[in-house]
Amino acid sequence: MAGDGCNGNGAAAAGVVVPEIKFTKLFINGEFVDAVSGKTFETRDPRTGDVLAHVAEAAKADVDLAVKAARDAFEHGKWPRMSGYERGRILSKFADLVDEHAEELAALDGADAGKLLLVGKVIDIPSATQMLRYYAGAADKIHGEMLRVSGRYQGYTLREPVGVAGVIIPWNFPTMMFFLKVSPALAAGCTVVVKPAEQTPLSALYYAHLAKLAGVPDGVLNVVPGFGHTAGAALTSHMDVDTVAFTGSTEVGRLIMESAARSNLKSVSLELGGKSPLIIFDDADVDMAVNLSRLAIFFNKGEICVAGSRVYVQEGIYDEFVKKAVEAAQSWKVGDPFDVTTNMGPQIDKDQFEKVLKYIEHGKSEGATLLTGGKPAADKGYYIEPTIFVDVTEDMKIAQEEIFGPVMALMKFKTVDEVIEKANCTRYGLAAGIVTKSLDVANRVSRSVRAGTVWVNCYFVFDPDAPFGGYKMSGFGRDQGLGAMDKYLQVKSVITAVPDSPWY
Repeated sequence: MAGDGCNGNGAAAAGVVVPEIKFTKLFINGEFVDAVSGKTFETRDPRTGDVLAHVAEAAKADVDLAVKAARDAFEHGKWPRMSGYERGRILSKFADLVDEHAEELAALDGADAGKLLLVGKVIDIPSATQMLRYYAGAADKIHGEMLRVSGRYQGYTLREPVGVAGVIIPWNFPTMMFFLKVSPALAAGCTVVVKPAEQTPLSALYYAHLAKLAGVPDGVLNVVPGFGHTAGAALTSHMDVDTVAFTGSTEVGRLIMESAARSNLKSVSLELGGKSPLIIFDDADVDMAVNLSRLAIFFNKGEICVAGSRVYVQEGIYDEFVKKAVEAAQSWKVGDPFDVTTNMGPQIDKDQFEKVLKYIEHGKSEGATLLTGGKPAADKGYYIEPTIFVDVTEDMKIAQEEIFGPVMALMKFKTVDEVIEKANCTRYGLAAGIVTKSLDVANRVSRSVRAGTVWVNCYFVFDPDAPFGGYKMSGFGRDQGLGAMDKYLQVKSVITAVPDSPWY
């Protein structure tokens, strides 16, 4: 299938590599089409702030068309009616095509989201295709149960696809988030309408193209780039959408729940914000703990929902840890994400760049001590220095609110009981990290911290088989694992009279 004809790539700044952009139109019912209104919006390169491309802007009329295509494909098409084995073969072919285009796709996310090109090629794309293959393998293993029904009856359950799934994904991991939601939905036999983040629509459109090449039927996967208050709102309030899966901010998650309740009471799953604690005990290897803490907050420029932004260090190693953490942060190279020696690229856009700098000012004004960083790292683009605060108290904004940037709040503790209380002193509950050589301490703390994922002596370890989601205001529902398919399946009981059965 030919590209849709990119309409208006921005000019590249000197020395900045800009990948070819092939797809900028909406993908509805198997075709790339202009928005009904003819409108487009800009997606910008965070390395420079320059326009990268003009993308068709979906609004309610476009979402209506996409949902209609998805509904027709579900009610009358072959996708939910073909065997799970057949769906799995198509999804496996989809994964193969993604792998074949890994270099190009990693470059798209690098230019659109400021993500490291090398990380895209060796982590993001391979992890995404691993996810897709995991659910391809699960597609023919959707089983009901036999029921022991009293009397002269037999009973069993069916697990059937829920219908049309609306998927809204964030900008920090455009590829991973796409497949985290779309893979189980397609494996379950649902049809899907995806609204990618307006900051990073390019790779989602490319994946729609590859899905068609793999044999996903028209109407089964639709991609409608646009803004949350228009395209996103139209999707979540649509009377013909059966379920919505969302990853993003807690504030928007609340709006989605309200929209679902006011429309057709569609089911909702939410993976929302986080303020994750990383707890480091006296018996930890300090060098290992420093490197882990640096990764936990500065990886992906801190734009990750499970970032270890609150670092608690026990008093016996605190001074040594602080000294080495500052040195480690200062050695973390900020620069062009296409440079293989770079550790951290730019924040996603000007709004996020300014938001992070504002939180740094809050930290200083509220009395925290800035040890390193805290400033823009370049004259052009949205780069920020890795930042570390000490003398942080639990009531400060930088300790309570999700910053979504490279800002570490370092705090000291004495006892296990004290740090458990501090770790749970947050409205969020997405993840936590523990660094200790004591199995007893690791077991006690991991069972006491209110978080959906706890990493012990590691961080950012994800696997398709490990359920992922939050406690408290970090949301509900789980991605990953076979249980993630439950969001896209209904359970039906079938009970049949057996009047002449010799068994009760």
